[in-house]
Amino acid sequence: MARLLVVDDELNMRRVLGAILQGDGHDVVEAAGVDEARKAFAASPFDLVVTDQRMSDGDGLSLLASCQEVDPTVPVVLITAYATVELAVDAMRQGAFDVIPKPFVPAAVRAVVKRACERTELLRENERLRGQVRRLAGPDDLVGDGPEMATLRGLIARVAPTGATVLISGETGTGKELVARAIHAASGRARRPFVAVNCAGFPETLLESELFGHERGAFTGADRPRQGVFEAAHLGTLFLDEAGEMSLPLQAKLLRVLMNGELVRVGSTVARHVDVRIIAATNRDLERRVREGVFREDLYYRLAVVPIAVPPLRSRRSDIAHLVDHFLALVARDLKVEPRAVSPAAMAKLLAYDFPGNIRELRNLIERAAILAAGPRIEAEDVPLAAASASPGAGPGRDGSGVEQLVAGLPDPLDLPAVMNALEDALVQRALAAAGGVQAEAARRLGVSRSHLAYKLKVRGGGKAPR
Repeated sequence: MARLLVVDDELNMRRVLGAILQGDGHDVVEAAGVDEARKAFAASPFDLVVTDQRMSDGDGLSLLASCQEVDPTVPVVLITAYATVELAVDAMRQGAFDVIPKPFVPAAVRAVVKRACERTELLRENERLRGQVRRLAGPDDLVGDGPEMATLRGLIARVAPTGATVLISGETGTGKELVARAIHAASGRARRPFVAVNCAGFPETLLESELFGHERGAFTGADRPRQGVFEAAHLGTLFLDEAGEMSLPLQAKLLRVLMNGELVRVGSTVARHVDVRIIAATNRDLERRVREGVFREDLYYRLAVVPIAVPPLRSRRSDIAHLVDHFLALVARDLKVEPRAVSPAAMAKLLAYDFPGNIRELRNLIERAAILAAGPRIEAEDVPLAAASASPGAGPGRDGSGVEQLVAGLPDPLDLPAVMNALEDALVQRALAAAGGVQAEAARRLGVSRSHLAYKLKVRGGGKAPR
């Protein structure tokens, strides 16, 4: 239950209030006056303050002001034997949650305290959620400084203020919802709801109800009316993940909403107006599905007003090290520890891997390694990878097939200097790891002179001291 501060200069009144509130399971701390209450409030957190208005060393309104300076989310309830309309209005104007007159009924005190505690919990939950959104949604959290991410950030900045419908395409785990949240956060709807629904996560009949809502009795188990995600996202943004999985009949209903801004709940004939920005995402080739007749062409063009393609992680290997640092920092923050380091051998292993699960797979791998690694840093053995997904570019066969596969996996067009630098860095780190940090041996493995390797390391700022 909640932690409450009860303030009154009369001992008997404090004891009575304390007994009432402790009877409901609350943790009660007593203070015999304003000064004592200020010290207690500053020393530790509380969920609610219940205070007398008139006390020998001050009044409840001055304590209210002091509490608001420390934590404005904590409600303050005044109790007074001198209750007047003017006092109640003045107290509420200054931020009091409620005013309870003396003599009071215990049930009335319990009811006010219950409402106040619920408000505190709601405010803190909202702040927690806003913090999550800030961490997830900002363009600064689209980690990476390669040309692909620069292009993606530029697209987000241009499309966000327009209100246009966006279709985000990309493989599973590339961060399509993160892009959608970044668009929402940079738009004029940022203070309105962002609602996400996975269209592949529901059977067709339930997906229709999830999207458009239903009326009571619309189907078995519909014992009460329910709004769908379109209504929940009114004035905000609706993110339709895996939109390519919708059936043709459901696509037709979605098209009507996009065209008219109106929906009809399942089991109803009443049209309801909604003002929602749509951002859809898919890991399918929707143009191909249109040709195959399983996705409506008119809906495709309604959704793809602004198409955004999120690149797979294998095409932006230069960002892997940044992502690793980012995820290690997140784990360290959650566990309240210092971030772990990553050994050159482990980093080389990560850089040489294709990551079929993309950023989601990398994050899972780093979180597990950060928690389970036995030593002070993450070593190569702490990042077990599927051998079949190791990048051929890390060790091409003599027939050159590995190089061909690596080239086939690169974007076209590409930033050749960035790709070459990333590949060179990965090979150098792998050679250093295999050589135990001995540069002479690493240079032999790479087929270059020791001085050439030393120069490369100096320019890039990596590697151990020559040995």
